[in-house]
Amino acid sequence: MKQPIQKDLQYYKFSFYGFFKNLRFFEAFLILFFLEKGLTYVEIGFLYSIRSITIVLTEIPSGVVADAIGRRRTLLTAFFVYILSFLTFYFSNSFLVMAVAMLLYAFADAFRSGVHKAMIFHYLERKGRASQKADYYGHTRSWSQRGSALSSLVAAAIVFYSGNYRVIFLASALPYLIDMLLIWSYPKWLDGTLGNIKSSGIKQKFRQVEQEFVQSFKKPHFLKAIVNTSVFTGYFKAVKDYVQPVIKMFALSVPAFAYLNNDKKTALFTGFFYFLLYLLTALMSHRAGWFKEIFKNYARPMNLTLLAGLGTGVAIGLVFQLQWYWVAILGFVIIMMVENLRKPIGISLVAELTHDNAMATVLSVTSQVKSLFAAVIAPLIGLVADKFNPGTGIAVISLLLLLLFPLVRLANKK
Repeated sequence: MKQPIQKDLQYYKFSFYGFFKNLRFFEAFLILFFLEKGLTYVEIGFLYSIRSITIVLTEIPSGVVADAIGRRRTLLTAFFVYILSFLTFYFSNSFLVMAVAMLLYAFADAFRSGVHKAMIFHYLERKGRASQKADYYGHTRSWSQRGSALSSLVAAAIVFYSGNYRVIFLASALPYLIDMLLIWSYPKWLDGTLGNIKSSGIKQKFRQVEQEFVQSFKKPHFLKAIVNTSVFTGYFKAVKDYVQPVIKMFALSVPAFAYLNNDKKTALFTGFFYFLLYLLTALMSHRAGWFKEIFKNYARPMNLTLLAGLGTGVAIGLVFQLQWYWVAILGFVIIMMVENLRKPIGISLVAELTHDNAMATVLSVTSQVKSLFAAVIAPLIGLVADKFNPGTGIAVISLLLLLLFPLVRLANKK
């Protein structure tokens, strides 16, 4: 019989961490902000690459630091750097300053990603509920999507009444301050096995993490599991924000709300779209455990969702040529739903193949591989988008990744 999720105080702390983390008011308007500042799609692609490459360079060290000196301390540092990034974006007026802001954002992302998941899985191990990894993480992740849903409405209201995009970066600092307080309230044992910061203890912990990290990579199918989990998320990171110019094209093509100027009309449509989208993706995350249980192993749901997501990307390019913008928008919805359905399954698969003391490090490697894929994909999409259009850029990349599917297909084993 399936064990029910225990919704204790820490469950709600984990959930609200994700809720406040995803109150990124700028996210629904990020590409529109860049376009308003006069950037080309190639420059936007390079900004995304700066973010991804920075994560690639710092992801593994950040995981080791978290496992060695404490996961709470690492997260608190990350959120402080996030706030610096938001302030830099707020005052930015050039590509160079935006690159600095993106660099700070990526640094914070690298020191956050993987760490909180490791805390959740460590908590489940301690409570004897390790079998709930996919279901529990899916539940807590669904709160992240609820935060994103609210974020889109608040962001739309800010843009609608302020008439500009940069204010939303300033507003994003408040929920991140709240998250810092929430992380500080976590039980100290979630920091890991290192109780205090001493040089000898840190060296010993680094050696222990390194040994268990190597042991994890010796397990069968481990590398392929990481690549299969990461390739779609990297693709998703590079593709997802391109829905914003498509929404703008759709908003300006319909006669409704004709009395509003273009920016306000775009804000209204964008906010409403993201609100509905994140309600759907919250449902997908919440049902990830149920979806995985339909199959006998991890391989089939991971393979099927990868094919479905990339196939949808090809379809987006085709309908974009016909100017069926609402169908293209629906395609983006499907891609985002697929990501939120498969991510908890993929993360729990990697966690099952990993030693607990090296979990933050290994999950950081997983996130690093995702970032590496995103770093390659983003400028390629931008290059094709500048020459043709965003739909064509997405279709070309999706088709190329589909051709590589046999290389990342998981065998039908656990």
